[in-house]
Amino acid sequence: METYVPYTPTELPLEIPKLFSDNLIQPVIPFNNPQTVEGVALGRKLFFDPILSANGTQSCASCHSPENSFTDSDRFSEGIDGISGSRNSMPLFNLVWNYDEKFNWDGSAFSLENQAFEPVTNPIEMHNTWSSAVSSLQNHSEYPELFEQAFGTSTIDSVLVTKAIAQFERTLISGNSRFDKYLNGEISLTDSELSGFDIFMDETRGDCFHCHGNVNNPLWTDNVFHNNGLDATFTDLGLGQVTGDPADNGKFKSPSLRNLKFTAPYMHDGRFETLEEVINHYSEGLVNSPTIDPLMKAINDGGVQLTESDKSDLKAFLLSLSDDEFVNNPNFQAPN
Repeated sequence: METYVPYTPTELPLEIPKLFSDNLIQPVIPFNNPQTVEGVALGRKLFFDPILSANGTQSCASCHSPENSFTDSDRFSEGIDGISGSRNSMPLFNLVWNYDEKFNWDGSAFSLENQAFEPVTNPIEMHNTWSSAVSSLQNHSEYPELFEQAFGTSTIDSVLVTKAIAQFERTLISGNSRFDKYLNGEISLTDSELSGFDIFMDETRGDCFHCHGNVNNPLWTDNVFHNNGLDATFTDLGLGQVTGDPADNGKFKSPSLRNLKFTAPYMHDGRFETLEEVINHYSEGLVNSPTIDPLMKAINDGGVQLTESDKSDLKAFLLSLSDDEFVNNPNFQAPN
């Protein structure tokens, strides 16, 4: 008589950086999708496998490359049919601390699992159907066994696919930049980097911290939606398209300032190719509109009017938030 062996995946605790623990920032992990060794391994394989696309040419990593901190160096990503989107791919890291569980530039996805559903069927992305994608996985030589190991069943469905991908994405944790090491007492920063941090925190100069946090918020974003003065009128309504509320028009999620060294171009539509352009926007390029965020206090002056020296120092600080180890972490690369 065959002995029944219960399904027992191996728990995989997240590797939490010291600064996150010190600031009592707790990760958000759904009770119905715990982190396991088997689930993360499966999610990693799926993330880099073009099998989910209709013609087998595009994976999640095609638009979210590890070397670019899991975004795309192109302004707009192309789907399998050569059609470009209208927004820059968001970088993927520290997603497990997104407390409002609203993902995408416009907050249209309400969990990591939910977010992973849409690209597979989007006609300008993978342009597949879930039934076709599942069929490809089910008929694959390896995937049924991998799903058995991760979820206790070899019968694959879209829910389990997105759960596995979300598990892998929650391991994408970045917390070892030069500035992190400085806060941990491991290194010193340059005078320019320290001056840039002072400018960042100064309400009369940079005034950046309201939307992007401070030393007590190692995420370097408030994960809130803002109209940051890019346009007087909107071709992309952002959050307003999701909520239907005109007061939300032109609002987009504040991205983290981590890993800016790797994530150009910048803004939801990738309009700025360089950090200098981003800094110039807030310095003298703000544009008024009915939904402009009150935090853009210098709107009547067109911006905070930084000196060239201030701009150089602010850039130096922003680059100190980049984590070279993250983009080179072998656990975040395509599996062999």
